[in-house]
Formats: sequence, C-alpha cells, structure tokens
Amino acid sequence: MTFSTFKFGAGMALSTIWSHRLRSLLTVLGVIIGTSAIIGVGSIITGLDGAITNILRSFGTNTLVVFKFKVGLRFHLSAEERTRKPLTLENAQAIAERCPSVEHVSPYLFPNDRIHRVKYQSADMYQVEVGGTEEQYAFGGNAEMMYGRFLTETDNRFRRPVVVIGEDVYKALFSNIDPVGKWIDVDGRQAEVIGVMKRPSASFPGEQDGRVLLPYFTMRKMFPQAEENMLVVVAKDGMLARARDEITAVLRLERRVPHNKPDNFAISTAEQMVEDFRQVMSTTALVMVVLSSIGLLVGGIGVMNIMLVSVTERTREIGVRKAVGARRADIVVQFLTEAVVLTGLGGCLGLALGWLISLGSRLVFPSLPTSVPLWAASLGVIVSVTVGLFFGIWPASKAARLDPVEALRYE
Repeated sequence: MTFSTFKFGAGMALSTIWSHRLRSLLTVLGVIIGTSAIIGVGSIITGLDGAITNILRSFGTNTLVVFKFKVGLRFHLSAEERTRKPLTLENAQAIAERCPSVEHVSPYLFPNDRIHRVKYQSADMYQVEVGGTEEQYAFGGNAEMMYGRFLTETDNRFRRPVVVIGEDVYKALFSNIDPVGKWIDVDGRQAEVIGVMKRPSASFPGEQDGRVLLPYFTMRKMFPQAEENMLVVVAKDGMLARARDEITAVLRLERRVPHNKPDNFAISTAEQMVEDFRQVMSTTALVMVVLSSIGLLVGGIGVMNIMLVSVTERTREIGVRKAVGARRADIVVQFLTEAVVLTGLGGCLGLALGWLISLGSRLVFPSLPTSVPLWAASLGVIVSVTVGLFFGIWPASKAARLDPVEALRYE
C-alpha cells in the first residue's frame, strides 16, 4: 500500500466518520474507555511506585527492620508465622551489646488493642497509632519537630507520662494553639504533650500522621499487655551485610532456634521491601491492564458491527469502484483504513481522558506523583489501532468479495 492510497483511504474514512459523528462516537466508546483505563492505571501505578519507593528508602541505606515476620506487603501469614513469639527488649539489648557492626538499636512497642483514641477537652481522634519508643527513633529522620522536643532517655528511664504527637493529631485536637504542656487522654491514660512532629516528607498518598509516641517504659507501664516489638537497627557505614549476619546469629541464640530449623524472625532492608513491593505491583499492573482491555474488546466488537453495517449501506459504492477497476486489495485497504482511523481517533481521545485521570489523581492526592508513562501511552494507542485492524478484517473481506454486478443492482 502506497502513501497516496493510505491518504486517500484516510480522507474517505474521516469524511464518513464526520458525516456520522454520533454513531462513530458511540462505536468507539469502548475503545476510549479501554485506552483511558490503561493510561490512568499506568499513571497511578507509576505514581504509587515512586511514592512508596521513596517512603521505603527513607528508612536509610543502613537501616534494618527486625520483626517476627517479614515486613512489607503481605496478603496472608502462614500458620507458623502467626504463632511466633514476639521480639523483646532483651533481644534489642543483646544486638546492641554483641553486634560490633551495629551503630544503634531502637525498639518500637505496639499495643495489643486495635483501635486507639486520643482526646483533649471536647476534641478527639480515633484510629491513632500509639507506640512506645526511645530517642533513637529520631535518628531515622521521621521526627522533625514542629513544636517542643522529642523523647529523651530521661523521659524513658523515669517513665514520665509524656507524649509526642503527629501533625494530624495536633490539628484534630488543638487546631492553631501551642499544645506543649497540655495534657491529653490516651486510651483513658493522661499524658503531657511535649512536642509535635511534622508529617514525614515521605508518606503514603492520603495517609494521616496519627502518631502518638510515648517513652518505651512509659508505654509498658500504661499498657502492661503490650508485647509486640519491632527493632529498628542502624548499621555502621558500609557494614549492612555484616550487621545482618551478626543480628541473625545473635537472635538465633537469643530465641533458641535449633541449628537445623529456619529463622523464627525476619530482617528486612529498604531495598528488599522495594523489590517485594515492585513484584506485587507488577502483578497488579498486569491484572489491571487485562481488565482494562475488556473495554477495548467491547469497542472492537462495536467497530466490527458498525463496519458490517457500513458495507451494507455502501454496497452500490463498492460495485461502482469495482466496475471502474478497483481491485479486491483496494477495497480491503479502504475499509481497513476506515476501521484503523476510527479506533485510532478513539485511542487519542482515550489518551486525553487518561491524562485527565492522572491529573485529577495528582490534585486529589498531592503526595502521589502521578505521570503518564511512555509505555502506557504507547500501549494504549498501539492497542487501539490493532483493535481496528483485527476487527476490521472481516468487514473488509466481506466488502472485497462482493460481486460488482450484484453490488450495482443493490437498492
């Protein structure tokens, strides 16, 4: 097919589409929806990848997170993982004392209760994240202070009833007043606010900063049933792998793991959590693209249907073209070009709609850096054109097989 032939066919196709504008729009509606879904899903997944990767890497290249099972995106736990004993403060102390490659260890104690509430006068907030920790928590860069100060070793040693709250807790309870020195109710226990933390620079899109942090031993005093510990370990520069080996050896001894049994704890790094997340997201992206392609399939069936109607409506035109010397290939090219132009326009409209979805997501969730990736834009347009080619073959073949004599007689 020469360029002039394609140009002529495209011109005829555009003329036909313009003369039946509403019908053409309804025909490619499925293509528009399918393409925009691919673009929108691709942009949101790209944004999530960037946002969550930044969050995980904000732990630091020398940071290890130790918990009784693997930290990260988990859809289910094995029966063995559910029955593992919690890590303890003694485990953290053993790591600090017996691991020369470790800079410092910060335990983080979780309460057993599921839903927590803080209250100040008539204002309250539910589903806050209550935890007990030490001053080393601030070394991770997630405790930049807006008001007051962070927890100290003295607060911890003397079990002082003090608390540091996150930015959204401050807004919910105190609005624009200085909260330092005010006493709040934490699940029925009284604690004095000594500081307000700024929202972490790397946080999940739409996530609230609901942190309510108590000194570790104060937490144990106020919540005696709390027993779940997570250990945040910072290795010395360039010694991450060695620190991991040392921690593994110490914890196996501390938790009395037989030499022929696997670890009953998990050590996670930022890069490992990023890799696990991307494996999950790649599967999610594939599933979402397949589901989005259903719209393209529906659009393709609509295109084939309308092209069959077009062949019937233009039977005399096909007969005239054949009578003046048009070959079968010319008829096939004409109708295939019309189908491709139709779905190609639908793909372009879908691309524009997908870009609007990406822009809207960024406006709703400012911390979600959505962008339309080149692969999604290219895939959307290429697939829409391919749909036109595939579903236009049968109508084009039917038109090419018409007998010119019978076609000229058609009323």
